[in-house]
Amino acid sequence: MFFAILLVAQALVLNHIHLFNCATPLLYVYLVLLFPRNFPKWAILLWSFALGLCVDSFTNTPGVAAGSMTLIGALQPYIFEPFIPRDSAEDLEPGMRTLGVTSFVYYTIIMVLIYCLAYFTLETFNFFNWIQWLMSISGSTILTVVLILVIENIRRG
Repeated sequence: MFFAILLVAQALVLNHIHLFNCATPLLYVYLVLLFPRNFPKWAILLWSFALGLCVDSFTNTPGVAAGSMTLIGALQPYIFEPFIPRDSAEDLEPGMRTLGVTSFVYYTIIMVLIYCLAYFTLETFNFFNWIQWLMSISGSTILTVVLILVIENIRRG
């Protein structure tokens, strides 16, 4: 259900937002952030690839979102592990309440930054205009992180 909501929101609304011609919210990354601890790695990869492929079909970016989502899906268990409290449950779900605000913010920034770096590198496929490339990565990372934190506050609050 959440998969479909993120996909529709991205395809119909968020893809049409380009703040200052460099910042596009890529909210569908939030799905990968929410996979609980000890979730099967193959399932994370499958869900990440499927969402990326669906986003690619709506945005006409052949393989860019799918490749980037698969990358962060592969990295998610390893990036999530250092933020987990020592005495936590085996099926801990990432969130502000479970990880704490600071840890969740850092976890979100790292994941979104990796995603934006991969996404805009694949989309550009060269560094001809590297200033635009850096602005797109930083602008989209900031905008996406802010939206994820707002949604997390609404969803968990």
